[in-house]
Amino acid sequence: MTGAGPVRAGLALGAAALLASGPPALAQAYQCRVPERVSVPRIAPDGERRELRVTGYTFALSWSPEHCRDAGSRAGRLRQCNRRNGWFGLIVHGLWPEGPGGRWPQWCRTRYRPSGEMLARRLCMSPSAALLARQWAKHGSCMVRRPSTYYRVQQILWDSYDKPDLDRLSRKDGLTAGDLRDAWIAANPHFPRGSIGIDRNERGWLEEIRLCYDNDWMPTDCGRRRYGPANAAPLSIWRGL
Repeated sequence: MTGAGPVRAGLALGAAALLASGPPALAQAYQCRVPERVSVPRIAPDGERRELRVTGYTFALSWSPEHCRDAGSRAGRLRQCNRRNGWFGLIVHGLWPEGPGGRWPQWCRTRYRPSGEMLARRLCMSPSAALLARQWAKHGSCMVRRPSTYYRVQQILWDSYDKPDLDRLSRKDGLTAGDLRDAWIAANPHFPRGSIGIDRNERGWLEEIRLCYDNDWMPTDCGRRRYGPANAAPLSIWRGL
């Protein structure tokens, strides 16, 4: 498990980016209503416990319209998809610590759980209490001591980006993975192209943008596992809004 130094460095980096960049150019929660608190689901580990040295981080941003498109009959039951609580574009899937040798720490020991109020405050960033709780239990517990710190780091990173207009980009003829990376760099010039991973489904539609950081919270090369399709690879973006 990491010490406090990298976390403080990450907070400082996020705060500096916030001051330098100002508010995001495009809000990703097109509308958003949240309750004062939500019930906190109990999360059961579904894999082995791995307490490894942290060597870097992945910040995963899901494209909500594609998730809701694939949700099928469940979409009406999901806060993220039912449109009663907001319309969402990019959302935070999670912040994941990376480990040595292509492995990652997960399900580390912790006695802390997030509160319902803590989760409710983040529902415009990650519109699922179950997702937020799971990300803490599986990933955040291997990074920091308390869930409040984990969510705070997520929020600072999220607020520090200018998000490209993916609805507009989706209309480009012959769209490629490289076009999406270029759009992210145009909005956030400090990101090298190699630090912007893309996850697309088997049909070629965008599912996630994965931003890769080193242990000092600087954008770094994603490597083959996280980078995803080559820049020339075709890409489609489902608008669905």
